[in-house]
Amino acid sequence: MDNKILTIVGMGPGVSYSVAKKFTNNGFSVAMIARNENRLNDYKAEFEKMNLKAEGFRADASDEGSLKEVFEKIHGSIGKTSVLLYNAFSMRQSYPSQLKYEDCIVDFKINVAGALAASQLVLPSMLERKQGTILFTGGRTALEPMPIYSSLGIGKAGIRNLCFSMYEELKSKNIHSATVTIMGLVKQGTKWDADLIAEQYWKLHLQKPGEFEKEIQI
Repeated sequence: MDNKILTIVGMGPGVSYSVAKKFTNNGFSVAMIARNENRLNDYKAEFEKMNLKAEGFRADASDEGSLKEVFEKIHGSIGKTSVLLYNAFSMRQSYPSQLKYEDCIVDFKINVAGALAASQLVLPSMLERKQGTILFTGGRTALEPMPIYSSLGIGKAGIRNLCFSMYEELKSKNIHSATVTIMGLVKQGTKWDADLIAEQYWKLHLQKPGEFEKEIQI
């Protein structure tokens, strides 16, 4: 593919920034999706200083209509998404006995439903081309729940299950669905350094049919 596009839903500092840097340094253009337009403009300026291609698009990951609109813009102005990274999440402190029903629904839309919607929006062109990569950011709470972050744990368990289901459905079609499950706190200079984590997303993208992994735990 001549025009390789990485689309990141949930652009921000840390993992998504490092993944964007890794892919753009390897010939990709990046479409960055976030709610904060000023931050997107800052990231675009930073990448342009490094002679890397990046464009920012404002959207709300919890709103299906907003996602549909932004992917139409991306695919119309830059090109079809080659690699999708869903890195949007909602993190609130609330024990399960105190978590409000409405807050759980709001968080689930960001943590899981948005990932489903974004995946379905890039799949048609990937199926047509018979290739593509869909990546998700997972977390320790999917495997080892932390009661104070009950809503996030529900979301990370949900997105992991979604990823595994998509992996089984799509692997025979040469579309790779996979998650990087981060088992610690992202921090520079540790095994959870964002730049080191980004290498794992790149590794997953490079895997060939028959080699696909559905999860890397760090």
